[in-house]
Amino acid sequence: MPFVKASTLSLYRSYLDNLVMNHLQKLRKSSILNRFSSFLLNSRETPLLSIKSSFYTGKKLRFLSTEVINQTVAYVLDRNSIVNGERTRRIPVATRREAQAALLDYLHCTRCLQFIDAENMSKNAPHFLEKLLENVDTEVDVGNSVTRFLRYHPINEFEPFFESLGLKPCEYNHLLSRDLMFLSDDDLLLHNCHVLYNYGIPRDRIGKIFKKAMEIFRYDHGELELKLQAYEELGLTQSFVAELVVCSPYLLVGGVNADFIKVMEILREGGITFSWMVEHLDNKIFYNWSQLLTLLNLFESTGFSRRQLGVLIDQHPGILWEASGNRALILISFLLKFGSTMNRICSLFPQIPQMPIAEFVLNMRHCLLFLNEIEMEANDIGKIICSHPLLLGSCRLKKSNTVLNNVNVGKMRLCGIIKENPPELKKWVIGSKVERLPRSGMVLRSKMLKTKFLLGLGFTENSEKMEKAFRLFRGKGTELQERFDCLVKSGLDRKDVCELLKTCPQILNQSKDVLEMKIDFLVNVLGYPISTLVEFPSYLSYTVERVKLRVAMYNWLRDEGTKYSMALSSVVACSDKLFLKKFVKPHPRGFEVWQNMKRKVHSE
Repeated sequence: MPFVKASTLSLYRSYLDNLVMNHLQKLRKSSILNRFSSFLLNSRETPLLSIKSSFYTGKKLRFLSTEVINQTVAYVLDRNSIVNGERTRRIPVATRREAQAALLDYLHCTRCLQFIDAENMSKNAPHFLEKLLENVDTEVDVGNSVTRFLRYHPINEFEPFFESLGLKPCEYNHLLSRDLMFLSDDDLLLHNCHVLYNYGIPRDRIGKIFKKAMEIFRYDHGELELKLQAYEELGLTQSFVAELVVCSPYLLVGGVNADFIKVMEILREGGITFSWMVEHLDNKIFYNWSQLLTLLNLFESTGFSRRQLGVLIDQHPGILWEASGNRALILISFLLKFGSTMNRICSLFPQIPQMPIAEFVLNMRHCLLFLNEIEMEANDIGKIICSHPLLLGSCRLKKSNTVLNNVNVGKMRLCGIIKENPPELKKWVIGSKVERLPRSGMVLRSKMLKTKFLLGLGFTENSEKMEKAFRLFRGKGTELQERFDCLVKSGLDRKDVCELLKTCPQILNQSKDVLEMKIDFLVNVLGYPISTLVEFPSYLSYTVERVKLRVAMYNWLRDEGTKYSMALSSVVACSDKLFLKKFVKPHPRGFEVWQNMKRKVHSE
C-alpha cells in the first residue's frame, strides 16, 4: 500500500467529507435519497463508505479507518496517472496489477521471452495495457479474462516492447512492420537492445536511441560491442560512453566520430574531466559535435588557449552545452552584425553572469527592439550594442510604451538620454519602479512659446478656453507660429486668420507643407480666391483627394446640363452618402462616372 502523508490524508478526508455531504444535503428532501445512499454503499467506483459506518443519521457522516482512506487516495491518484506526457485511462490498481501479471505470464511462459524483457513490457506499456483491457470483461476475474483473450488473440509484441523503451504510440506506430508480430522473429533488435541495456543504458532511454539511429539495431552479433569498445579504448569510461550514446546515438553509426574525438581532446587538455561532462550533459537533447568543434575552433582562433577555454567552459557550461553551442554562435553573429570584433566578443564571454546564454541573447534582442521602437538611429543603436553588450544582455527591459508613459517624455528625448548615458537602461528593467523624468529646458521653452502664441490669438491667460485651446493645438510653439505665418503669407488678413483658427483649431495641427499644398490647390487649380477660407475654413481639414473628386463630379454634372448652383462648402463638406443620393444617383450615368473618377483620383 502506498504511503500517504498526514497532510495529504487530511486534505482528502476533508474533500471527500464535503463532497458527500453536499450531495446528501441537496437530496435530503428528495425521494431518491435511499437510492443515492445505496449507491454510495455498493458502488465499486467509490469505495469510500462501509455498510456499518456510512448510513445517514441526520449528523455528519463517519468515515472508515486510515487504511481504507489510504487505499482510496492511492486509487484516486492512480486514476489520474500520466505516462510519457499523456494521460492514460482511469484503471484501478488491482485491475492493472492482475492484467500486468497475466501479460507477464503470457510473454514469459507462452512466448518464451526473457523474464526481464517480459516484466519490463508488462509494467511499462500503460497505453498498450489500456487497449488490451478494452477487449476483456473487467467486471469479473481480470487475470483469467486477459489470459483467455491472449490465448486466442496473439498480440503484436512490438507495441508493448517499443512503449517499454520510452516511445509513445504516435512515435512507434509507423515503425511497426506489416510482416512481423513476434519479437523472437527479430533477433537482431532484441540482441542489440540487450547489449545497450547490459552496457548501462536504462531501458526507457533506448527508445530515444532507436528513434534517432535505427541502424544501430540492425548490427550483427558482436558488432555493437566492438563500436562501444572502440570509444573506451580512447580513454573514455563506460559510464561516460553510456551517457554519450543517449545524447548522441549517431556516434555508434559508422566509424569513430572524428569531430567528437577532437572536441574531447580540446576539453581534456583544458582540464575538463569526464565526471564534469556527465554532470552537465542533458540526455533530453541531441548534441552536434561538429557544431561544438566549430565553436571551440572559433575561440582558439581569437587567441584563447585550451587552458583558458577549459576555465571559461567550467564557469559557463551553457556556452558549450546549450543547443550544442548554437546559442553562443547566435550571440557572436548578432554582435558581429552590429560591427563588433571577434576579440571584443570573446572577451565578453568570461564576463557574462551566471544565466543561460539563451536568456542573455533574448535580453539583447529585447533591447534592440526597444531602441528601434523609440526610433533611435541605426548607427546609434549599433554603437550602444557594441559598447555595452554586457549591460544589454544582463537586463530585461520593459516595453517601450510602458517606459514612455511612465517617464513622461517623448521618443526623441528618451533617445538622447540613452545615447548620453546607456546605463540609464537599468532603471527600466522589468520589476523596477519607473520614475518620471524632470522636464527639460526645451520642454519648458516650448510650453512658453505655445502660451505666447495662444495669447497672441486673443485667448485670456489661465482661462478655460485657453486650457482647451492648449490641448487642441498640437505641436511646439515654434511650429504653431510657423504654420500661422504660412496662412498670413498666403494673402489672408491676420485678424481673419485668428478668427479662422478659433473656429477650426485643428487646421493648425497640420504641417506647413501640407497647408501650402492645400492652399495652392484651392487657388491655382480650382480657381477660388483665398478669401474662400474665411467663409469655409474647414476646407483645410479635408484631403486634396476628397476635394478633387467632389469638385470634378460636380463640374461633370454641370456640364451634363444639370442645373446645380452650390457653394464649395456644400459640395465638399456633406457626407459621401448624402452626396451620392443628392447629386450622383439622380443622373442615369452618375454612379458609373463617380466610380471611374474615384479610381482615377486614387491612382494619381
